[in-house]
Amino acid sequence: MKVLLVNGSPHLKGCTYTALTEVEKTLQENGIETEIFQLGTKPICGCIGCNSCYKTGKCFMDDIVNEFVEKAKEADGFIFGSPVHYAAASGALTSFLDRVFYSGGEHLSYKPGACITSARRGGTTATFDQLNKYFTIKNMPVVSSQYWNMVHGNTPEEVKQDLEGMQVMRVLGANMAWLLKCIQLGKENGINIPEKEERQITNFIR
Repeated sequence: MKVLLVNGSPHLKGCTYTALTEVEKTLQENGIETEIFQLGTKPICGCIGCNSCYKTGKCFMDDIVNEFVEKAKEADGFIFGSPVHYAAASGALTSFLDRVFYSGGEHLSYKPGACITSARRGGTTATFDQLNKYFTIKNMPVVSSQYWNMVHGNTPEEVKQDLEGMQVMRVLGANMAWLLKCIQLGKENGINIPEKEERQITNFIR
């Protein structure tokens, strides 16, 4: 079993990365393979709604989004980490997730997902709410911890001093590992994902 952890911060080893590595450590201790996927600093264009992915199965902008979706096909769970920018997820991560879920969301469906947020002071809960909405539109079980998944600090060293936040990260990792093992055990005993109903789409007009 493998979990992809996405660092939505432009800083390679900053505060968000520090929180993600605490989750990663616990996952590995529980026998789960991990990979941290860095968004980096290159511009990530937002979705333009061209719908070409409906025909080809991938976004026509052949960049880091398609690279991630290919990895997602083989992954069993996902954790997306973001710094707080103006009480929201980073612009890069937002553009990335819009396109990932639009062009390749089927490869994340029914796989556990979680998010973590990192801030100096405020905006974490708004960001947490924003990111969780991606999971709940694609039939993804949402993995929780003993508190909302957030850390506080202005530097990696300060994040490590957030003892409660770091504990929340470890509990999140343990809960993700537990759920993945439960799902795997279910599959081995013939319990499969629910049968899909035909999609009904309505607009708010008469």
